[in-house]
Amino acid sequence: MPTYLTIPLLFVFPLLMAYAASSDLLTMRISNRLILLLVAGFLAVALLAGLSLETIGMHLAAAAIVLVVSFTFFALRWIGGGDAKLIAATTLWFGFPSMLQYLLFASLLGGALTLSLLAVRRWPLPLQLKQVAWIDRLHDAQTGVPYGIALAAAGLLVYPTGIIFQRLIG
Repeated sequence: MPTYLTIPLLFVFPLLMAYAASSDLLTMRISNRLILLLVAGFLAVALLAGLSLETIGMHLAAAAIVLVVSFTFFALRWIGGGDAKLIAATTLWFGFPSMLQYLLFASLLGGALTLSLLAVRRWPLPLQLKQVAWIDRLHDAQTGVPYGIALAAAGLLVYPTGIIFQRLIG
């Protein structure tokens, strides 16, 4: 594959992860449009990177398993619906080979994010920061945790080990 195609393809996943993290931080929402972009991006990049249909099918199977588990967590109110979809869409990019590494990083980073946010929420927010809507909302103890940040960070950590990245850098 020519370099002029490879370089932009390498950035599809990281850019979508950055958008997911920033969206969750600023709005506490992960849009369905972003999830669709992750799925469509995977299919396009996987085909252009030369993944076989069997490999793509295995990636779809890994994502489907994670989607079932994550929606169970959503039904139990342990995570948000956007987080449930994001973790599955991100797993799609890794398939079974990197899935456990991704889920482990997501768990560790999510735990650290949650504990940090709980600690920060114990202190009063300075007036200057209270005037910034997203910071004030994030500081509110009634607000959840923007777990999409941890999911995106874990995805970015694992991405270089995934088959798509490896195929693209050749």
